[in-house]
Amino acid sequence: MKFNKKSTLVLSAFACLQAAFSQPVVTRLTPPSELFSSGQSNPVIARFLPDQRFDLQATIKPDDDTKSITEAKFVIDGKVPKKEVSIKSCSSGCLPSVPKNSSIATLRAMSLSKSGIHTFSLEAIQSDGKTTSATGNFEIVPLVAGGQKVKNIVILLGDGMGAAQRTAARIVAQGYAQGKSLSPLAMDTFPVTGLIKTSSLNSLVTDSSPGMSSYVSGNKNNNNEEGVFPDDTVDAFDNPRIEYLSEYLKRTQGKSLGLVTTADVFDATPAANAVHTSSRAAGTGIVDQYLDDRKLTGLSVLMGGGRKWFLPAQTPGSARGDKSDYEFSLNEPHTAQIIKSWGAASGKLDKERDLISDFQQSGFKYVSDKTSLDAVDLKGTDRLLGLFALSNMNVALDKIDGRRNKMQGIKGRVVDDYGFPDQPMLDEMTKTALGVLKKNKNGFVLMVEGASIDKQAHNMDTERWILDTLEFDRTIQMVKNFAAQEKNTLVIVTADHECSGVALIGGSMVSDSKLQELIKEGGTANVRDKVVGIYEKAGFPKYVIDTDGYPKTTDIDFRLLVGYGANSDRGEDWRTNPLPTQDTQQPFNKIQPLAAYPADPAARDAQGKFAVTGQVPGTSAVHTATDIPLSAMGPGAWSLTGVLDNTDVFFIIGQAVTRGVLRPKIY
Repeated sequence: MKFNKKSTLVLSAFACLQAAFSQPVVTRLTPPSELFSSGQSNPVIARFLPDQRFDLQATIKPDDDTKSITEAKFVIDGKVPKKEVSIKSCSSGCLPSVPKNSSIATLRAMSLSKSGIHTFSLEAIQSDGKTTSATGNFEIVPLVAGGQKVKNIVILLGDGMGAAQRTAARIVAQGYAQGKSLSPLAMDTFPVTGLIKTSSLNSLVTDSSPGMSSYVSGNKNNNNEEGVFPDDTVDAFDNPRIEYLSEYLKRTQGKSLGLVTTADVFDATPAANAVHTSSRAAGTGIVDQYLDDRKLTGLSVLMGGGRKWFLPAQTPGSARGDKSDYEFSLNEPHTAQIIKSWGAASGKLDKERDLISDFQQSGFKYVSDKTSLDAVDLKGTDRLLGLFALSNMNVALDKIDGRRNKMQGIKGRVVDDYGFPDQPMLDEMTKTALGVLKKNKNGFVLMVEGASIDKQAHNMDTERWILDTLEFDRTIQMVKNFAAQEKNTLVIVTADHECSGVALIGGSMVSDSKLQELIKEGGTANVRDKVVGIYEKAGFPKYVIDTDGYPKTTDIDFRLLVGYGANSDRGEDWRTNPLPTQDTQQPFNKIQPLAAYPADPAARDAQGKFAVTGQVPGTSAVHTATDIPLSAMGPGAWSLTGVLDNTDVFFIIGQAVTRGVLRPKIY
């Protein structure tokens, strides 16, 4: 195309006109709001309890590269809060997609007590005097006076546990006769049941971080983020915060927090009760925040795996590193307000920190195995740290195998290979946790996670996740017994999401010895067509439970058969795998004997030559968007019926523990 003098003048005039009418733009407004995103006032995305704290934030982009944002203020219901607004330049520390002359305005630790829907806005001024604004909304959920006030809250979280996982555990543990279950699981006996919708802020299919934090913050988070709203910075620990249930109840009622898991304690589910981060993988900073911010959360009990994050970096097996740590500066207003307004610790890049020693110096009793856990003097213990493996603890099947073999003087196979033969079961950890926490006269919040229901469903290792579900149910029974004595305790059994699309497809038509013969012959015609019994050919599998509460063997005749609807490529031979697949979170995963473990599900069951084509890429099954069951007992439980969003649970708990006790209006 050729340009003459006239056309050049026209283009120049258009550019001047465009510049005259261009304005700076608010590209992100927090809390998330459909009013900002789509112009629709409903649904209201962000909700808070009266006096629950949260951050306001906006990213503002100037209209061209030569301008900058010089002023910004937030307005709520027409009023300007008397709090400092920090302005961070994106010249450094922001995402690559954000222009470097953009700014991020933040107001930390806001709270309101007046219930109802509130409108808030950001008003900003550019260096040339041009202005811009954006509007959103949020809700303060009302509390209703009356009813019994709850003292203790126990959330039992079966990670990845959908309805099929629960049903499979019942079949194995209790058995069926002519279509009738012989006995219920402990979780089946709870008087209240509901269904939970699980999607995260940015995805139909959640991961564990927002899956857990929704229950204890009342708000949706992005996948991989916990206790924060998304922002435009690269710092994993400076995102806009949402006050957790533990922080809210520690601040307002003096309650304690306990976290018990069979996973690495840095993992998403436990961390999403106490740690604010946009990266669930930032292990060093996550475990440091557990201790550093214990006065905010009331953390008194922390038990699970994860010793690798507590050991100085030079110690073999340590995973500590500055890249996954956090540090806030009082000289940088954006992070200084986290310290000043939230009362959070400043943190430090200290990869050589001996965190176990620091916990002990802060009054925590430290235990490293079942033997030392059993020896804890509950009368003299107010705070407890238990780390029973370098990363994730071994699963129930392998722990039970180790215990049974030890009684017979035989090597414990998997637990010995990992170097931790004396690990406690989940119910044993939880019993001690309750003994410590109940000493607080103000009550407590306890989250107990059966973590490897999910991890082994990812691996499509059927017997391992089934036994972890049984371990979880034994823990539920123990907590149920506790709640029967402490009648002001609300107990909730649920999951963060379903994992792998588990389907109970039927039962084996052959004995275990015949199955082994068919596996040797191999191929679909043998391992599938001659084995898989559907409808009336499935029968009723009969597992025999040993005195320790677990099946004597899972390799029974006419066994339960399980398929997966969200699977990667895999092999299947239906028998119990003698070894789990490699756990990539383990420090010594590539060193013998762990290096000899199957690399993935496709490699694990190759002998039977029955390859199942996956519906998803990668080497593991994935989470699904399927609603998951919730069961509850205790005061407030009857509000947990019907089909609920996961965030609804937070407000039902909030109602139960406050019973309409309102606080003064705070700006």
